[in-house]
Amino acid sequence: MIPIKSIEEIQKMRRAGEVSARVLAEVCEKVAPGVSTQDLDDYTKQAMDRYGAISSSYGFRSGKRVFPGYGCFSVNEEIVHGIPSKRKILKEGDIISIDLAMSVDGYCGDNTRTVLVGAVPEEVTRLVSVTQAALFAGIAAALPGNTIGHISSAIQKVADINHLGVVRELVGHGIGRAMHEDPQVPNYGIAGKGPVLKPGMTLAVEPMFTQGSPKIAVDADGWTVRTADHRMAAHWEHTILITENAPEVLTLPQK
Repeated sequence: MIPIKSIEEIQKMRRAGEVSARVLAEVCEKVAPGVSTQDLDDYTKQAMDRYGAISSSYGFRSGKRVFPGYGCFSVNEEIVHGIPSKRKILKEGDIISIDLAMSVDGYCGDNTRTVLVGAVPEEVTRLVSVTQAALFAGIAAALPGNTIGHISSAIQKVADINHLGVVRELVGHGIGRAMHEDPQVPNYGIAGKGPVLKPGMTLAVEPMFTQGSPKIAVDADGWTVRTADHRMAAHWEHTILITENAPEVLTLPQK
């Protein structure tokens, strides 16, 4: 069963999305050469505390493994779930995907942004911008009466046109009281396939594209997922609400 949120739950999801967007924006502003991913994680905790948010990543369990960071900080060829470290120091030309999920008053917001560190090669800048464009293409397809496959297909088309790899092992998801709810939202697929979208559903849409092969490898830490060919990867994500009309993006930064 895919949860349909009540009016009260939707209001709480909006608040969680607003806080998640504010925290992510503040953390992204701290990105600069010489900053470590541990510095960014420390600031993430401080920002979450200020807004009364609880990290959905910190202490997250997968089997016997427990995630140690308040956010995920994935640099260059790392796709997702990068563990913060004082030894991982950003330098000019890097990119970093910052994935922050948090709970506010019992409901979750989840968003990701890939940030350029100083001057970055044109082809890497293109990877980042195309992945962001794919996110909004997927969101535009999230209309009532469409299916999950419409979102997936819209994202994949952007990757295919631009000759980028689509990571298949990692997908978007439903979101609400828990960070991960039904359904899964792949970044590839066929329009018309999968569950039908209905008003009140809330989803985390998150394309992950690679410069080269979409094949992945997992580090010995059991968390960090990177490209198998060590070429760059980008990741963008928003939490959205399916409405009677156009989808509502819950994690857009407020002006």
